[in-house]
Amino acid sequence: MTEPAPEQSQHSPPLTDSTAHLLARITDQLGAQLSLVSRNGTRRPMHRTRHPDRPAADGGTSAPALVAVAHGSRDPQALRTVLALLDRVRELRPGLDVRLGHIELNAPLLPDTLDELRGAEAVLVPLLLGRGTHVKRDLPAAAAAAPGVRTRIAAPLGPHPLLVEALYGRLVEAGWDPGDRDSRRAGVILAAAGSRDPDSAQDTRRTARLLAERLGVPVVPAYASATTPTVPAALRALAARGRHRAFVASYFTAPGRFASVCADAVPHRAAAPLGAHPAMARLVLHRYEQARTAVASADAVSLLASA
Repeated sequence: MTEPAPEQSQHSPPLTDSTAHLLARITDQLGAQLSLVSRNGTRRPMHRTRHPDRPAADGGTSAPALVAVAHGSRDPQALRTVLALLDRVRELRPGLDVRLGHIELNAPLLPDTLDELRGAEAVLVPLLLGRGTHVKRDLPAAAAAAPGVRTRIAAPLGPHPLLVEALYGRLVEAGWDPGDRDSRRAGVILAAAGSRDPDSAQDTRRTARLLAERLGVPVVPAYASATTPTVPAALRALAARGRHRAFVASYFTAPGRFASVCADAVPHRAAAPLGAHPAMARLVLHRYEQARTAVASADAVSLLASA
């Protein structure tokens, strides 16, 4: 641990090169954190900060690797979509070491990605939309099984206003008319994978409320598995309220079996998965910065609460 510097006297000597370098690093970090505050109060990653690969004073690199953790899918479109998302992340943060690890089904698997980072630092950013078993158990277990990597675990992507921005953009692409705001005929189903974890369901309901505020119409959560209501049941519930012009917002990071099942319920008014939407790339970097700058031991594995 670095010892605190003694207080300077009234006649302090000129700054040495090493001291000036240290102060420059601190100034850069403070400036980057302040710049993360967007117009709506959301912290965003700073694009013009100090180059992340510039050597730090201790001889290491200044930023840990960003390891995006995807679930994995047998749908070949899923991997292509995640890779496109990570390309957007790299465009926003040139020089940052951005890697991919899967929980299952696709290579590279997360343990293999972490094994390549022995002796380094990494922030695991789950490309998952809420709290659940993967975030609470699988990621901490994978991090604990890689003792050669100093690891932190970021919060899942949702709920967050940037997710709402991405959901809204995908709905517009699917034909949603912004003029339907406050319409008595329109409604939206927020179609999610589903989980038995109550925190996951709570996160989905919160996203539904945020999206409803943005759209000005009711948004009903529905699920492809594990819990109810299903998408068809939610559509019937909206129709019973006179809302026959219903859209499906795909609350999935990438294509896959569950996303397809939900979209098939309303084939002509179903939005695409969130994928490589620009707001998703900004959100990945926001979660990374949130974990990286948290006041915690550099080698601790910590699960941050969802913002």
